[in-house]
Amino acid sequence: MLCWSCDCLTSTLPPSLVCEAIQSACFSPDGSVIVVGTVLGHWFAISAETREILSHHNDGSEPIQVVRFSPDGKMLAIGSRDNIIYIYQASDNYHKYNRIGRCSGHSSFITHFDWSSDSTFILSNSGDYEVLFWNASVCRQIPQSSQLRDTEWATTTSTLSGATIGIWPENADGTDVNTCDRSHDKKLVATGDDFGKVKLFSYPVTQPKSLCHTYGGHSSHVTSVQFLPDDTRLVTTGGKDSSVIQWVIC
Repeated sequence: MLCWSCDCLTSTLPPSLVCEAIQSACFSPDGSVIVVGTVLGHWFAISAETREILSHHNDGSEPIQVVRFSPDGKMLAIGSRDNIIYIYQASDNYHKYNRIGRCSGHSSFITHFDWSSDSTFILSNSGDYEVLFWNASVCRQIPQSSQLRDTEWATTTSTLSGATIGIWPENADGTDVNTCDRSHDKKLVATGDDFGKVKLFSYPVTQPKSLCHTYGGHSSHVTSVQFLPDDTRLVTTGGKDSSVIQWVIC
């Protein structure tokens, strides 16, 4: 794992000591800790400053697909390829984690999820294109999605949601769009697809076949897109081309 400066395009500190292939990563809300999930079902909390491993946990033997803190920083959700989202309570400045429970109900592997702004609910997607909702603190599924119709979501990274209906092109299957992210000012949504294209939509994208701007740069499928905190740039990563590209938002 390397951390890079977006301004000078150099790595800022030596690599961490995680000796497994990393599948997913996220920062704690205050930026002091990085949580990374590996392909072997392990996840690590690492100091963003020193790269010291602060905590090490194991949830199954399948890859950890998604890791994300709740907006208030009190919980950490771990989405696994074993179809389960594990919920942890974070404490001691993100150095300690105690498992609260498991959100079990998906019939395929977890692909994306988002927290509600009040850190109460989770919206999740799975490999069979299922959308489920959860009360995170009790790890209980909410069967009636209409109850959350007016819920405000802290992020929009789930490719299947009411706010991202229009990102899917005509005749697309569920694997064509790999990743999406909403800008922090809630004006734009970026997507990355299997054809190496990065697309930019106005948010929310609630109408089928919504108009967008399309950009090329990757020679392979796009695996991740994410806006920087100030929304001035978009960072995208490629699959087989192993590239990281910065795009200026103007």
